[in-house]
Order: sequence, then structure tokens, then C-alpha cells
Amino acid sequence: MGPTDVQVRPGTEGDLAALTELYNHYVRETAVTFDTEPFTPEQRLLWLRSHPKDGPHRLLVAQAADTGEILGYATSSAFRPKAAYATSVEVSVYLSPASGGRGIGTRLYEELFKALAAEDLHRAYAGIAQPNEASARLHARFGFRHIGTYAEVGRKFGRYWDVAWYEKELPGPSSSGAPLRPAR
Repeated sequence: MGPTDVQVRPGTEGDLAALTELYNHYVRETAVTFDTEPFTPEQRLLWLRSHPKDGPHRLLVAQAADTGEILGYATSSAFRPKAAYATSVEVSVYLSPASGGRGIGTRLYEELFKALAAEDLHRAYAGIAQPNEASARLHARFGFRHIGTYAEVGRKFGRYWDVAWYEKELPGPSSSGAPLRPAR
């Protein structure tokens, strides 16, 4: 199954159990996320609801066209809670273990960035726990550039992990319609 056999759509509450199970794989088995305890679907409900079908904070789900199986998801979330960060988002992709290397992450990001193009957004950021070459390649394909690494910022599985940060400029309109100049 390739990316053409996949439907990408907004996530719904009906997806919550499958999305939680998919994410819990990464919690239990990898350092990709720094969560250390698996979640119940009820614990993830607020997370899901924080990603409506429109606006800058999205949840897109990839599902197999024939079976409806959830193969992965992509999100754009608030970068930081303070108001001045509102035009920045943090993005991520999670794929089911059997879905990697099939173009599904690329398809999810294509749809996510297409949806975000009309939003008043200026930058997207991605934090990638190291090592993770597949994620670094995916982000590079979408124009992200490495801007720095937090050394040994998280401890999981009895060791410390680095997180590399990547940044991408977004084409979204400014709220005033006039180009904004960066502060210097």
C-alpha cells in the first residue's frame, strides 16, 4: 500500500482509541516522545479537542482506503502558550510501526501544510529526539532547517536524549495584510 491507497482527513473523536494506541507505542517503545506513561483514550480527549477541523491547530489522520485502519497522524499545535507565539506552531507526525517508509508521513505533511497555508502563521517548528534520521529527512524535504540542539534534555529508558530543533517559514498572511519586519 502506497500513499495513494491512503485517505487523509481531519481527526475525530471516533479515532481517539486508535490514535491513543498508536501514540502509546511510541511512549512504551521509543524515545521519540518524552511521555513515559501510556495514556487512556479519556486522558487524550482534551489533546484531540485542542485540534479542531480548521484554524492553525490541526489533526490530520491517514487511514487505509480499503480497511479504514489508522496508519498515522500529523498535528500542528500551539508552540508556546503566550500570545506573541500565536503565529508559530509545533508540528509532528506519528505513524503506525508498519507504516514507515511508505510515503504516508510525506502525504500527511503535504495535506497539513496545504491546510495551514491560509492561516495567519509565520513559522513551524519540530523537535526531533535524536537519533531519528527518518524524521530529519522528512522535515528537510519540507524545507525545515536545523536551528539547534538541546543536549541531554530528556531522560527516558535510563539514559539522556538530545532534541534537535527544526524551523520552517510558513507563507501565511500577516494579520494586518502588510508585510511585517523582524525585530532586530
